[in-house]
Amino acid sequence: MERISRRMVLGGAGASVLLTAACGNGVGSDGAQQIDARVAATRNFLFSRYPGTQDLAGRAAGVLYMPLITEAGFFFGGAYGRGALQIRDVTVDYYSSTKASYGLQIGAQQYAHALFFMTPEALAEFRASTGWAASADLKYATPEQGASIGKETTEIDPVIALVFGQQGLIAGATLAGVKYTRIIP
Repeated sequence: MERISRRMVLGGAGASVLLTAACGNGVGSDGAQQIDARVAATRNFLFSRYPGTQDLAGRAAGVLYMPLITEAGFFFGGAYGRGALQIRDVTVDYYSSTKASYGLQIGAQQYAHALFFMTPEALAEFRASTGWAASADLKYATPEQGASIGKETTEIDPVIALVFGQQGLIAGATLAGVKYTRIIP
């Protein structure tokens, strides 16, 4: 009986290790280096293209850079991307951004965005919260020109949202929800 119990415990422990390894939790992967490289390139583009953002980042308590968000929709839509939260130009956390939308929409686009947390309280609230932001917006993007017209809850004063580098073609009026989730890349 004792042998069976030991075997079960050892077998269960071995199975747990294999299942954990199969989860793809990021330990030992190069995901963090890939995100860091994309964030650095995005910051350089943002600061060179929009010089005022460098001063804004310098005054911010922290900045969440999302270098590449891919979005597509046909009535129902979605978007996904990964990025990094930096405090004083040092990465402190990695996040994924997931967006779901519903409404009159069609197309696909890719873009980058940055959330500037202008107060320590706003930054602390974001890091402690579930990260949801609801929005109702009208948007369009073309390869030559991109713009977003609307008001997200994350654009209210202590947090400034900036969408840039849009490429693709998407049009419509939607209701959307965005969730930022801390990840281990």
